[in-house]
Amino acid sequence: MVIPPPERAARITRFLKPYLLRMHFSNKYVSAQVVHTPTATVACSASSQEKLLRPNMESTRDVAAAAKIGKLLGERLLQKGIPAVSIHMKREQKYHGKVRAVIDSVREAGVKLL
Repeated sequence: MVIPPPERAARITRFLKPYLLRMHFSNKYVSAQVVHTPTATVACSASSQEKLLRPNMESTRDVAAAAKIGKLLGERLLQKGIPAVSIHMKREQKYHGKVRAVIDSVREAGVKLL
């Protein structure tokens, strides 16, 4: 059973930034996804768990892996026609290390950050 996302008033969705970049870092993997907030669906995602990426990576959890995930996500966003995203960081996340690698490589791929 699929639960539809809640309906939001038009005056609220007008001020929302439609695409939101979310990052998750576990002890083994790095993953990032872009969520379309008005419909609450995943527009694009990339992870170091993907089978095609694993042979090309030395480690699936370090800063270099985070940079590759960000670059891949940026390329996929441009292919889907998404030119800009806003960033969602958790409270404990700082603009440093893996977070910085993902954000910088998405920016270098040509996606604007709001």
